[in-house]
Amino acid sequence: MNETPMRARAVVDLAALRANVRVLRARAPKAQLMAVVKANAYGHGMVPCARAARRAGAAWIGTALPSEALELRAAGDSGRLLCWLWTPGGPFREAVEADVDISVSGLWALEEVLAAVRAAGRPARVQLKIDTGLGRNGCTPGDWEKLVAAAREAEAGGALRVTGIWSHFACADEPGHPSIRAQLDVFRDAVAYAEAQGLDPEVRHIANSPATLTLPEAHFDLVRTGVAVYGISPSPEIGTPADFGLRPVMTLTASLASVKRVPGGLGVSYGHQYTTPGETTLALVPLGYADGIPRAASGTGEVLVGGRRRRIAGRVAMDQFVIDLGDDTAETGDEAVLFGPGDRGEPTAEEWGQATGTIGYEVVTRITRRVPRVYVGAYEDEIAGVDGAGLADGVAGGVEAAGSPERGAAG
Repeated sequence: MNETPMRARAVVDLAALRANVRVLRARAPKAQLMAVVKANAYGHGMVPCARAARRAGAAWIGTALPSEALELRAAGDSGRLLCWLWTPGGPFREAVEADVDISVSGLWALEEVLAAVRAAGRPARVQLKIDTGLGRNGCTPGDWEKLVAAAREAEAGGALRVTGIWSHFACADEPGHPSIRAQLDVFRDAVAYAEAQGLDPEVRHIANSPATLTLPEAHFDLVRTGVAVYGISPSPEIGTPADFGLRPVMTLTASLASVKRVPGGLGVSYGHQYTTPGETTLALVPLGYADGIPRAASGTGEVLVGGRRRRIAGRVAMDQFVIDLGDDTAETGDEAVLFGPGDRGEPTAEEWGQATGTIGYEVVTRITRRVPRVYVGAYEDEIAGVDGAGLADGVAGGVEAAGSPERGAAG
């Protein structure tokens, strides 16, 4: 175990992540699985999480930004990799040269890919995205014929291979929502049309995490799992992580920076939104909104200290916030657990989301790089070469020891 004292740490359980991937694969046994690692793997650390997901059987990795995809390639990832959020002038040539599957949602992007192919002197892999009703990225159904025709012509000329056709649900986290059926119908029609025009994609995919867990008819050839990989329920209204066989991967902790006895009537933090009701003990947690703690958690967020939950007293500041311990005692350096799996009674990321008017996705994703990630249940090769990555409970040489990397994992 790494014993270096830290102000705070985000403990990332890669054994739990691998177990989550296996659970999700079992939910869609006839489809390949893509682990989405955009936004620094939802705050968990992109490269280690991608490696762990690969080890657990993820056939594909997904990123939003080209820079994310290229960073994975630079870190040694050589498997199938889809990147989907492109803007004009992006690093198309670099992506072609790195064998990244490039999502194309319009003729402008296809033209940029073809220019990159000419510059690189090698064909590209592209996936055509159809907007089936989310209203974000993707080709509109009215323009689909033109995009398919242009892609088919480029493929016939040897410039590219259309490896996939895909889309994204708007309301898959609301089972029974009428948009789900409508989007599936549009998607099936778009795939059928493209195939009738001579395209033969390797994968057809529309299922995100909630559809993977609740909508088998949407699995097609590939499921794209994002937040569920990290053990957060994509549909809290219909199931907790445990209900789906998942385990939260991140635990956020900090060491108390100050503990002091104060009199009643003392204003606490900016604006004195909290005043001590009587003589009490205040403890300082050295995390704030610069670390990704929502300012909206002021007076609402809870942390676990000394086996009991404590609500934030007053405003969350840039680097710190205060909790009121009442007559209980604590010492500087004692651990405060902001969120985790809930095993010890600590809040979960989803509870933090509910307390701050957001979702668990945002709670984990917004934890900044100022907070060190410490990896448990990890193989050494999963964090090799990652700047600043700490390792705890790892196994030398990547050989799994009894009760170590897979210790405590879900599934």
